[in-house]
Amino acid sequence: MERILRDGTRLVIRPIRPSDKAELSAGLSSLSELSRHRRFLSPKVRFTTAELRYLTELDGHDHVALVAHLMDGTGVGVARYVRMPSNAPTADVAIVVADSMQGRGLGALMAEMLAAVAARHGIERFSADILSENVPAQRLMAHLSGHLERHHDGAGHSALTAGLAA
Repeated sequence: MERILRDGTRLVIRPIRPSDKAELSAGLSSLSELSRHRRFLSPKVRFTTAELRYLTELDGHDHVALVAHLMDGTGVGVARYVRMPSNAPTADVAIVVADSMQGRGLGALMAEMLAAVAARHGIERFSADILSENVPAQRLMAHLSGHLERHHDGAGHSALTAGLAA
């Protein structure tokens, strides 16, 4: 689906494909250390073959991912959810946006699109474990929800749960 950001940037957002493995690896390498740490909560420099398989070969129901590309084909974002087996109406959510695209509304757009897919599959809440200092992620989760719960662990991490707005 073609979309236009508030600054006029045109891009395409589509479901991830198994053929996106190399692009996903390149995208991770291009992220700043801060962005990688915010997304993975630890240093992450590369994906293993098994991780790439997990991240790109999805069932489209319990595990869904969307990728965003600029019109020249450059990958600039990934948004995914994975349904939690112990809590069927809740899914863990993760969104990463290329450093050059942060603060332009891409994360919010991808989150909204992902939430719409999740709702069609019976998911009522997104949860995320984030760094307590990750204010953009907190804002993104609040943007999605009529109700946001926060639990701080005292060690610099927060567990957020966002009820998806109906």
